Amino acid sequence: MSIVEIKNIFIEGSAKTPQIDLNYLNGEMILSGRSIPENAAELYDDVLKWVHEYVKNPRQFTNLRLNLEYFNTASSIWLAKIVKTLSTIKESENTLFIHLYFNIEEFNSMDSEDIKDALSPIIDIVGSTKLSIGIKIYGADPKGQIIKESMVLI
Repeated sequence: MSIVEIKNIFIEGSAKTPQIDLNYLNGEMILSGRSIPENAAELYDDVLKWVHEYVKNPRQFTNLRLNLEYFNTASSIWLAKIVKTLSTIKESENTLFIHLYFNIEEFNSMDSEDIKDALSPIIDIVGSTKLSIGIKIYGADPKGQIIKESMVLI
């Protein structure tokens, strides 16, 4: 049985679309910038297809980094599909880390209830899975430097 090598995807960001960097070799999936595309399906369909291929032979550690300063409802639906697909990784020794980035002022003003509210959609999406899932949240300054971070295991 031969394993087809998954090609990495890199899409340059624009004023309305995020930079997308999907790297199979290191298990990194990075979306950064703004996600308010005219046609979310056109942008995210290939990303979701890539993720479906990735989960067939995932890395031991997968990092989904959502460093989105803003995303619209259509984008959130596609992001949910991506998270849902990643949560289907069947190998119990694998770990999925979901990294969420916030403005430092927003991060500093979050109490434990706010953090639960921010994470509940993700927890609802992944449901019960075989793999371990960790969620890291970061507070970043306007230049993108990480000032604080917190980790939640689910």
